[in-house]
Amino acid sequence: MAKSYRREWIGFVAMSLGLFMAILDIQIVAAALPRIAQSLGTPLDELSWVQTAYLITEVIAIAMSGRLARAMSTRWLFATATFCFSATSLGCALSHDFVGLIFWRSLQGYAAGTIIPTVFAAGYKMFPKHFKQRALLLAGVVIMLAPSIGPFLGGYIAEKLTWNWLFLINIPIGLAITAIVIRFVSVDRADKSAWRTVDLVAFAGLSIGLGCLQTLLKVAPQDRWSAPRDYLLIAVTLGGAYVFVRRCLRRREPLVDLAPLRRPAFAAACAFNFVLGVGLFSSLYVLPLFLGFVRFHSPLEIGVIMTVMGVSQLVAAPLAAVAERRLPPALVAFIGFAMFGAGALANAFQTPRTDFADLLWPQILRGTALLFCILPITNVALGDLPAGELSNASGLLNLMRNLGGAVGIGLVDTIINIRPSAIGQSLVAALAQGSVQTAAFVGIPAGMLQGVDIAHADPADVVFVKPILERAAATIAFNEAWVLVGGLLLASLLLVPFLRGSPTASSEPLEPDFELARDAAPAVS
Repeated sequence: MAKSYRREWIGFVAMSLGLFMAILDIQIVAAALPRIAQSLGTPLDELSWVQTAYLITEVIAIAMSGRLARAMSTRWLFATATFCFSATSLGCALSHDFVGLIFWRSLQGYAAGTIIPTVFAAGYKMFPKHFKQRALLLAGVVIMLAPSIGPFLGGYIAEKLTWNWLFLINIPIGLAITAIVIRFVSVDRADKSAWRTVDLVAFAGLSIGLGCLQTLLKVAPQDRWSAPRDYLLIAVTLGGAYVFVRRCLRRREPLVDLAPLRRPAFAAACAFNFVLGVGLFSSLYVLPLFLGFVRFHSPLEIGVIMTVMGVSQLVAAPLAAVAERRLPPALVAFIGFAMFGAGALANAFQTPRTDFADLLWPQILRGTALLFCILPITNVALGDLPAGELSNASGLLNLMRNLGGAVGIGLVDTIINIRPSAIGQSLVAALAQGSVQTAAFVGIPAGMLQGVDIAHADPADVVFVKPILERAAATIAFNEAWVLVGGLLLASLLLVPFLRGSPTASSEPLEPDFELARDAAPAVS
């Protein structure tokens, strides 16, 4: 009698629900960023830590997940990670200040970075070939569904309840998943000897280097990259990177095997994934801030607007799959990154009155482009690797995407916090000279400030104009951030020729790596 695999399916469905929870968490937070800032009294220039703290620790966890699965077993690693995700969610929800929220958010990123790759490894290990496809399809549906509803759900919760419930909802779900996984999942046995091969020095180099890099991106622009602490952070970042890379290249069992990077096609795919991380996470960070701080939208309204990108991705998925099978990967990647870049640049023409209708097509472009970017990169990177190297290579791709996301958020955050002051001064000067175009952009009557020295202007006029000018200056800064993101995406097209050494449309395409596709939708982690 054929085995029913009932226990395995119960366990894997629970793991997939945990995957859904981990992905959804980064999505639902995005729409509530302005509300979180308001509640905790957090200035705009600090808000990016909510996302980058999660991304950085997730990168580190991804690097460790394979070794931890060997040491603890798939069941106990996933159960422990899910329990920790619930516990850290409670910590986030109970945070009364911004520092506390970032501390718990960082630990939450560790847990999520362990949950996500473990699900896909379990899907391969738990089922025979004829069930494996169904398991991966289930995980793929989760990947597509979570980003589509995440922004709306996050906005609804933050508006109808409080932002704390964004994290509180994880607790009962996480505890139930933990119990089910312990009861029903049995994939492999723990290999305690794997603990002895964990390279703690490389782990420390990776952790310290990434932490200092993110701190550097936050504080250095304020010092114009000239303060002693900036030089110290640069030195520590480079030192941590050197230790990590050196140890990974020299150890027989490295923390992360960097050998696949010797292949030009794989290295190009990693570079593309880094740029994709910059574009994806940066765009999903900038848009809710613009909607919240310039347009004064509520979290629910922000969520509804941002859902467009996720729905576009869902609708375009079949077309992207067909293109990936019938066209060379290099051509599909060119289409995807060109569309994503165009979608980012289309947002660079915002005015303080830009709203849903003006944001519709740029979001559709970016959402449609995502799988056109992800599928060929996955095929190029993993299509001709032996089965034993797939897990490590996939981990490298994930690492590069998250690293790109953290760096991208740091770069655009610098622009939107440093540039408005200088932009505001330029606007005032143009208005004083009677610029009709500037007055129309800002949204004040033409000639209102013509010939006026703002320092000696009518106080009533100053009170009226100041917040309008601040919104206009912020809008231009947001536009500059979009130009940076779109420019990087289009510049990456220069790497397309390096993808031609990989499998072509005539070869057997690799199944989509849903682990890589998980972040391809609206709203930042």
